[in-house]
Amino acid sequence: MAREGVLLSPDVALPDPALPAGKYRCRTVKLGNGSSAAGSGSGLGFIAYPAFDCRVTVEGDVASLVKTTGSQRFVGRLFRGGDRRETFLGTAMLGDETRALQYGRDPDRDMAGALERIGPKRWRLVLPYPRFESTLDVVELVPAS
Repeated sequence: MAREGVLLSPDVALPDPALPAGKYRCRTVKLGNGSSAAGSGSGLGFIAYPAFDCRVTVEGDVASLVKTTGSQRFVGRLFRGGDRRETFLGTAMLGDETRALQYGRDPDRDMAGALERIGPKRWRLVLPYPRFESTLDVVELVPAS
């Protein structure tokens, strides 16, 4: 965990958290054992996945964030929430699913979190109590080159 540095450090959010439109590399770090619908509560406690592809589109005052590759993907919207964070509301897509459920339709798929800028061209999306594998997911976002 120490190797992750500022990504996992609390209280490091910088002003101007808005994600510009474009392609990003998104790397997920899962913390805690979490619990599944079956209530197993088993897991590794810490796992850092390699980066996957994400995309941000901006229409007016609302930005959309989509993880486009990987077996666990998210799709949602970012809403302004202050000078240091934005609110993410979205849903999870699994496996070979091609369409996301509407937010609020399936509580097991709903995702809510906070987006923060943590460095020049570096953001994190913090997702507490995700449905699978962990207690907290932290997604690092950096522009794709």
